[in-house]
Amino acid sequence: MAKTSAGRFFEDYSLGQVIDHAVPRTISGGERALYHALYPARHALYSSDEFARASGLAASPIDDLVAFHVVFGKSVPDISLNAVANLGYAEARWLKPVWPGDTLRSSSEVIGLKQNSNGKTGVVYVRTTGTNQHGEAVMQFVRWVMVRKRDVDAPAPQTVIPETAPAVAAEDLVIPEGLDFSGYDVSQAGEPHRWGDYAVGEQIDHVDGVTIEEAEHMLATRLWQNTAKTHFDGTLREDGKRLIYGGHVISMARSLSFNGLANAQMIAAINGGAHANPCFAGDTVRAWSEVLDKAETTAPGVGAVRLRLVATKGGAPFELKGENGKYLPDVLLDLDYWALMPT
Repeated sequence: MAKTSAGRFFEDYSLGQVIDHAVPRTISGGERALYHALYPARHALYSSDEFARASGLAASPIDDLVAFHVVFGKSVPDISLNAVANLGYAEARWLKPVWPGDTLRSSSEVIGLKQNSNGKTGVVYVRTTGTNQHGEAVMQFVRWVMVRKRDVDAPAPQTVIPETAPAVAAEDLVIPEGLDFSGYDVSQAGEPHRWGDYAVGEQIDHVDGVTIEEAEHMLATRLWQNTAKTHFDGTLREDGKRLIYGGHVISMARSLSFNGLANAQMIAAINGGAHANPCFAGDTVRAWSEVLDKAETTAPGVGAVRLRLVATKGGAPFELKGENGKYLPDVLLDLDYWALMPT
């Protein structure tokens, strides 16, 4: 009897199936240090216990995207080990901060299936929930991924495409307990621009760029225990290239956005996201943002700003789609998210 696993293929999923993912992960301060070594992450709330305490928290939580990557990574062996590509995200919400010492697990429910017209692949839609050692949900998101079929002659399942909200409503954002920006120190944060200084429709070029290195992207992906073969095995693609994990591009773009959005301290939700084109080692990632919406919150001194974050590999800032409505070839990421900012 074989003791190894080739992972799940498209025909192995069924609607309503719940998969508990293996290998709980205890988060330490080392996670933060590695994250800040891999990306130019400098948001003050995730860098300083003292800054976090002045903002009403017990200490500096682990970076929000660390929590996302860990929860996501748990799901990869069961959901996207045989993926062609991770296609998009919706309805992502951070529900509780993650602290050093927390142990994270995740589980996924299959909420949609659609075989592609070529009969060789299909799209699997899942809702993944990350929980801590107390059984409390720390985050939840929907994603959809294109997965290979093991047997092209296997019958296609009934097509079910789940309806997802176009955006998380501002009133549904979860504000961490105790968060208080009423005494916020902009000099410590690095920029003076507060919630009231941003206007809907405003666009920000984040100026800086980082060239993706082969070793760094694989180190990052292993850090999250993401085992998707396409990120490591150069023989899986005809061009011999390793596909960069989409989350690596998200973290790079978010970190680059510090220049212009240093006070967008916490990600509260991801409304939608698309990996528009593949990213490979040698590509230089740059980023720009657009303010889509603003909302007040009930927390003292805390406002919410909805942002579009776009990562490119050389295209001009503020250019997204062509006349045909399709993403331009230099666009890597189109991410719509809510962030918390001092008013």
